Amino acid sequence: MTGTLINIITVLIGSTIGILIRKKIPENYKLILLQAIGLLTLVIGLQMALKTQEILIMMAALLFGAITGQLFDINNKIEIIADKIKNRFASKNDRYFSEGFITASIIFCVGPMTILGALNDGLKGDYELLAIKSILDGFTSIALSATFGIGVLFSIITIAVIQGGISLFASFADSFLNEFMIGEMTAVGGIVIVSIGIVILDIKKIKVANFLPALIYSPIFVYLKILLS
Repeated sequence: MTGTLINIITVLIGSTIGILIRKKIPENYKLILLQAIGLLTLVIGLQMALKTQEILIMMAALLFGAITGQLFDINNKIEIIADKIKNRFASKNDRYFSEGFITASIIFCVGPMTILGALNDGLKGDYELLAIKSILDGFTSIALSATFGIGVLFSIITIAVIQGGISLFASFADSFLNEFMIGEMTAVGGIVIVSIGIVILDIKKIKVANFLPALIYSPIFVYLKILLS
């Protein structure tokens, strides 16, 4: 869990810096920063998504993931949790809190560095990859919190649960996940990140969190493909 603790600390520091400088940034500059983050998020997501080796696995994972997410109403449940945190720690007029929390949580927890880094940390005590990720996340959290505000800071809860959870159950995850599975999970995660970019740019309102189950379906479908080959 050492790498996850380092990650939490860097995001905490970065978010705090972003929140402090946010008050000094004029609204028109916040808007252009928001658009810049949205465009960058699209590029990052597309880069990840294009790494897929099996477009049919990606499609199936997204379809089944979306149906599952809609069935369990995951997005609304996360927004309810975010609103409860907001009512306790933030201003009721903070319209970017939920968006900041969900955006940061997904950006920080979806990708190969999260999975591989957490596995290495849990299995070998090697947190070098997570340490590198932590530095990147620290700088990213400055930009995100300067735009979205305090909601970004609370993404440390998601980092602790997801990244820390992978490290804790690393022996099980490592025996199941292979390079093909991680690659397809990353590609599906890229699509989820693209949807965040679309929301940030105000192109279309998408219930992003409802697609998260696709990350679970992705390695399952890869396993089935290997089994049937």
